[in-house]
Amino acid sequence: MRRDLLLECLRQLGAKAVLELRELGSGVHGKGYLLRVETASGQEEYVLKLVRAGGLGHDYPSDRAGMLLLALDSYNALPKHVKAVDVLGRHADGSFHFLGGSKEYYLLTRKAEGTSYFRDLEAMAGKDSLENADKAKIKAMAWYLAAIHSVKKTSRDLYLRRLRDVIGHGECLMGVFDTYPRGTLAQSIMTDIEKKCVDWRARLKSGYRRLSQVHGDFHPGNIWFKPNGSPADFVLLDRSRGPWGEPADDMAALAINYIFFAVKFNGRIGGAYQQAIKLFFESYIKRTEDSAVLKYIQPFFAFRGAVVANPVFYPELAGPGRKLIFNFVLNVLDSAQFDYLQANRYLSSSR
Repeated sequence: MRRDLLLECLRQLGAKAVLELRELGSGVHGKGYLLRVETASGQEEYVLKLVRAGGLGHDYPSDRAGMLLLALDSYNALPKHVKAVDVLGRHADGSFHFLGGSKEYYLLTRKAEGTSYFRDLEAMAGKDSLENADKAKIKAMAWYLAAIHSVKKTSRDLYLRRLRDVIGHGECLMGVFDTYPRGTLAQSIMTDIEKKCVDWRARLKSGYRRLSQVHGDFHPGNIWFKPNGSPADFVLLDRSRGPWGEPADDMAALAINYIFFAVKFNGRIGGAYQQAIKLFFESYIKRTEDSAVLKYIQPFFAFRGAVVANPVFYPELAGPGRKLIFNFVLNVLDSAQFDYLQANRYLSSSR
């Protein structure tokens, strides 16, 4: 940590020189530094807090930034608490800048062109079998996932985090259930699903060597097929919840939609939708030789089932269709291995 680069940022606080910078101590969450500076009115002393990376939900820089920004918001609101001044960010070149003061944040991206895969899923409703263009797109998506999932990382912490997130993250299973309008689904069913997923988390922990590069939200709205060029060429949007995870997460994110659209339009899984599920899994497993994904996908299907059955997100799904989706979720959670060749049987009542 270079004093001269730190001083450039601290000049906004009236600092003229950094007189002392030394470590005060460290703990489980990180370490603290004493910072003594010279100002026009005399010497001022501060403490810099650094959050340690890895584990405890601090794995990515954004995690650590979020923790410190929350501290900035909350420290000064509590009587007798030490006062926070700002949050400092450090660039790759070693320079520092202040992050505090913002109340909303915006991500600037390039504009994408294309048509979401939702259109293809809707068109399948009137087809008894897949057309060649449908097959080309399904294979392209399966092969893409096979390619990105071939990039592996050794980190038990990150793998367990993904298993933990699929159940307890605010955007995942429990958070989605909390958005359900009262009366949509019996609390006993939601609780049962959550408990089964906790059991699955314990069961899957030993699979941490499966940790792979993932998209994290590989659903039809985030898959846009390009208007020009190859009909199977696509661009992706909204990668979510970190770059590393369980491959079954991406597989479930797309596969649940073949089930959802089949139920919505036909009340059962058949025709083009049934062929799509079979082709998607067979294409992926042939490329990856990862048939074990069928033994890891259960809690991810539960999360994705809760999403597509949520009337806040998909109000067009009628009550009977919602019941079929939850039959699917509960039956899958009770199965040691997902049988994509018999997907329709998971729709039968489980209770």
